[in-house]
Amino acid sequence: MNQRRQQKPSYLADIVYSLLSVHEIRKQLDSLTAVAVFRAFVYHIHTLFLFTRSDWKTIFFPATTFGTVTGPISSFDKWLLMLVWVWTHLLQANVSNQKDSANEDIINKPWRPLPAKRVTESQARALRWCLVVLNLAFSYWIDPKVMYVSLALALVEIYDIRDGATLIASPNFTLDMTSIQAIILSGALIFTTIHAQDFADVEGDKQSGRRTLPIVYPEGSRVYILTMLIGWSIALSFFWGLGPICGAVFVLAGTFVGMRYYMKRDVLSDEGSYRYYNMWLLLANTLPGNQRFNVLHL
Repeated sequence: MNQRRQQKPSYLADIVYSLLSVHEIRKQLDSLTAVAVFRAFVYHIHTLFLFTRSDWKTIFFPATTFGTVTGPISSFDKWLLMLVWVWTHLLQANVSNQKDSANEDIINKPWRPLPAKRVTESQARALRWCLVVLNLAFSYWIDPKVMYVSLALALVEIYDIRDGATLIASPNFTLDMTSIQAIILSGALIFTTIHAQDFADVEGDKQSGRRTLPIVYPEGSRVYILTMLIGWSIALSFFWGLGPICGAVFVLAGTFVGMRYYMKRDVLSDEGSYRYYNMWLLLANTLPGNQRFNVLHL
């Protein structure tokens, strides 16, 4: 009897210990699941960021600066809304552009999601159409006028992002004459200087069979970008009424970038020139603010 009594507590202890062990295992599994979910979330967010990485300096910052100044922005909430709208539409445009360019990007931009094997081409196509639907719904929620810009963006890709940013930033989602003039000039500026991004990608573009301006006209394209940057700098300075000092600084900035493209012709230099081009473009997008605030009259 005494032996049985001694075994009973031991038996109960084993049961309790087993239950506690199962509970601890479940806690560990739950912890591992939470970690796995978090890691997967971070991985996919990073993938989305990689789709837009090369266009933060070329599209995101210039477009949001343009919208902020040209709108002009009327509240902090609208500014945040504009940032999200610009990024989601930039993502949509980039997924659409990159879904069929994996072979070209292996050479020029191997970190992009498709050449890096983070997503497949079929997944990229599905993501593109999901983004079209989500962005249309998001834009309609902001205002039906913004949805029309989103619809146009689905058709012509990247060139309407500045229009949408300006419309969201503007009071009552309406554009005045300054905004309209700024949008037209910005579109013309981008259209006539966009090949500035192609100089550093010549080797990869050649292997993929693309015929960019620097490939077809290696000398003429550099003369052209030099001429356009100086010409636009002078024209925008006069159009937006810059003062003599501010105008001279802006023209000198455009001349510096243009001369750098013309004089320095290796890949690393072209990459550096493109960064300077984007800084000049960012400055150009702030010039419409002079008509509203008269801050560049010096």
